[in-house]
Parts: sequence; structure tokens; C-alpha cells
Amino acid sequence: MNKIQSFSLALGLAASLSASAQQFPGGASSVPPECKGLPTHAQLQMALSAARAQTNGGFNLDMWGVVVNRDGVVCAVAFTGVNRGSQWPGSRNIAAQKANTANAFSLPQLALSTANLYTATQPGGSLFGLQASNPVDPFVSYRGDPAEYGQVDDPMIGGHVGGVDVFGGGLGLYNSQGVLVGGLGVSGDSSCADHNISWRTRHNLSLDYVPAGVSGDAAHPDNIVYDITNAPGLQIGVSASGWGHPVCSAAAETIAGELPPIE
Repeated sequence: MNKIQSFSLALGLAASLSASAQQFPGGASSVPPECKGLPTHAQLQMALSAARAQTNGGFNLDMWGVVVNRDGVVCAVAFTGVNRGSQWPGSRNIAAQKANTANAFSLPQLALSTANLYTATQPGGSLFGLQASNPVDPFVSYRGDPAEYGQVDDPMIGGHVGGVDVFGGGLGLYNSQGVLVGGLGVSGDSSCADHNISWRTRHNLSLDYVPAGVSGDAAHPDNIVYDITNAPGLQIGVSASGWGHPVCSAAAETIAGELPPIE
């Protein structure tokens, strides 16, 4: 698979995501079909940085963000810090896996965030074993020059990373026509803060026209659900809905309930 050499765009967040231009090997300047209608590196970085700058109930850490298309192809990778070492290095791949998971297990009529999958994938859950169903491709994850990680020519771009992650931070991307166009993954803080930052990033990108979800809240269909009750002496709790995620902090839980409603 050829590595994309450059990936550039000069549109603001409010501009149409489809009227963009990118440069690829051989000097051809056009949007590759697999990434049309999705955020570019510049747009992702801007939206992610704005979301990270808000209070999110975590450790106030810098973040990685990854966008994949409907086929799971990586289209953009960005970070919010001064350089690639300002975020947890391992979170680059985690963000990619979250993007892949949210896309892979969302449908045009039903969105599932990675946070929604936590309880069902625990031992005894209805989706136990799901995390082993789509292995990460280490060649795609670790190929190329690390100096390019998070840049417009990040070596993951154009590849299928794969992977399943069931912590908060991954969301399906739905455009203004309600079409599911891919997934967004965010990582670098507590999983609950990751979810809040991902939600705000998606909202900043105007890709939150979500049709339905399992949260029980029509204004936040694929929001993180905090309904796990721990039995005395046991670490594994029971989710009333079956879609619950552990609470990382009281602040993160409160913020999740106040996130912007979907479009």
C-alpha cells in the first residue's frame, strides 16, 4: 500500500468538508474518494484542540485524535500538544482503535459509542470476546517515521488499523444528511474525559447528526451511560441498561450530562 506523502487543506470548520483538496504521490491534487466529506488534518486538529481546552473532568492532558472513513481507512491523525511527545505515545494507536470501533459497530440507523460497549464486552456480557474480533494491524500502527506521527502525512493514513476498544472516546460520524461517514477516536486522558472531548470534537466538526442510540436520551443518543452498580466486595458491577461505563470522576459524569445536544 502506497504511503500518502502529503495531506493539506485550507477550509475552516464552517466550510463544506467536501470542497477540499489534498496532494498525494505523483503530484496529483484531488480528494481521494475514500476520504471525501471527512475532516482534514487541519480541521481535526482545530476541533480537537478547542474541545481539549474545555474542562472535561479528567487530568487536563493533551490528546490524540484519529478519523477513519466508513471502510475503516485512516483519513486524519492529529494531536493537541506542542509535539508528539506532549501526549501519551500509546494513545495514538488507542485513538485509531476507538475510531475503528465506533465506525465498525455503528449503523446508519443506530450509533454505538465505544463507551456503550464496555459492559457488554465484560465476562458474562452479551458481547464478551468482541475485543478479539478485529485485531490491530501492527504494520499500519507502527510503520513509517515517528517524526511524522500526528502530521498531515502520518504513516497510518490510508491504512486499515483495525482494533476494538471499549473505553470512552470513540464516536460515529454522521453528516448533515444523516449519513454515517466514519468514526472519530480520541485518547490521552481518562476514558471518561476522552468521551467528553470526543463528543465536543464531533460537535465542532458538525458531524453529530446522530439518528438514534442506546443511552435513553434523545438529545444525546450515543452518550456515555453511567448506570453501573457495584455489588459489595466486587469490582465488576452491573449496568442497569447493559450499556454502562465506569465512572472516572464525578466531574466527568456531570459534564457528560451537559454536553451539546446532537444536531
